[in-house]
Amino acid sequence: MKIMTFNTQHCLNYLTKEIDYDIMARAILDTGADICALNEMFSEGGIYPNQVRELAVRTGLENYFFAEAIDWPPEGPYGNGLISKYKMVRCEAVKIPDPCPRRYNGYYETRCLLKAELENGYTVLVCHFGLNLDEAENAVKTILENISPKKCILMGDFNVTPDNPVLNPIKEKMKDASVGFCENTPTWPSDKPEVKIDYIFVSNDLKVEGACIPEIIASDHRVHFAKISE
Repeated sequence: MKIMTFNTQHCLNYLTKEIDYDIMARAILDTGADICALNEMFSEGGIYPNQVRELAVRTGLENYFFAEAIDWPPEGPYGNGLISKYKMVRCEAVKIPDPCPRRYNGYYETRCLLKAELENGYTVLVCHFGLNLDEAENAVKTILENISPKKCILMGDFNVTPDNPVLNPIKEKMKDASVGFCENTPTWPSDKPEVKIDYIFVSNDLKVEGACIPEIIASDHRVHFAKISE
């Protein structure tokens, strides 16, 4: 199965600074992905359509789900998405608790974990960590409460580099798909990437046959792709 994660920056073309669904769809189609995790997506209720649906239509990955993290007027509901060639049996948006009290002076934003169970028996989790360590710690705790021991995929923008110890609890339960293929290959910014903050983790029963960070400039993040099997 071919999988990928993509922070689209709400489908904003990094070079033209215009909303561009077609360039985002081409980035997905170029990998041949069967499922794609999406970060920073808007849905109906504001000035945007359901952007997850827009990419589902353009890629032919017709099964889709939008998980709202926050409502951000006037733009609208904002969060994570998943598009898939496999039907989704059950989907939910699991809210990540906001730190209380906050330990830092940085920008805070409520986040969520998208959880989807597919018809082929896989559980897919899509996340987007906050920028502060206490937000990341809450995200990791939420992930650990929702991962499955078998046929589980975790993808998204974690906003931390591979050496950050906040990832250790996840690494104890799952394996980083990039290890042995593209470890430490940066994913942001897309034109001249400097840091790796986008990840694909899989449960230990799954085999990673390959992984890469294609040199695609569509949004401000590069896509992260992997091929896995049972």
